[in-house]
Amino acid sequence: MEFMMNKLLARGLLCLLGLMLYGCSSADNEMAGGNLQAVNHTLHAINWMSVNGYRAHAGGGSSCCIIMPIKWRPGMKANVEWEVDPDPSSKMPSVTSDEFIEVYARHAANYQRHSATVDIPEWSDSKRCGLTVHFLVCNQIKLTSSCWASSSPNYPIKEPMGIKEPAVCPK
Repeated sequence: MEFMMNKLLARGLLCLLGLMLYGCSSADNEMAGGNLQAVNHTLHAINWMSVNGYRAHAGGGSSCCIIMPIKWRPGMKANVEWEVDPDPSSKMPSVTSDEFIEVYARHAANYQRHSATVDIPEWSDSKRCGLTVHFLVCNQIKLTSSCWASSSPNYPIKEPMGIKEPAVCPK
């Protein structure tokens, strides 16, 4: 009797799993991996970032991966979190020195964490190129899913690199 109950339970769980997988594979819900990239337009260092929980190093280049729907839908949002080192050129003692840990702890205490929720820009159904987060002054960000190189005149984000933080940021 117990064997029959376990067999029925196993079949029921397999059916439930099958239905769940079918729901995930329907055309509107298909997901795929893409590169997650960061472009820092500021003079500060971006230590790390995460987009919808997918964490990446933000020192430039791309990281793998972010899982995104194959088809863009209106209202899609990205919750971006990041950490800034406001003084990346600060002099540090050698990592093998006795004072390194103390000096580094004081330096790291100045790190700043930020977050923003922004719209994910539309992409073509035929061409999906991952997601690029652009870090701007005043802790602003812009996202793009453009396949164009950032040096192309067709690239949608035009802000220059190495922008100095203004004395007062707009509200």
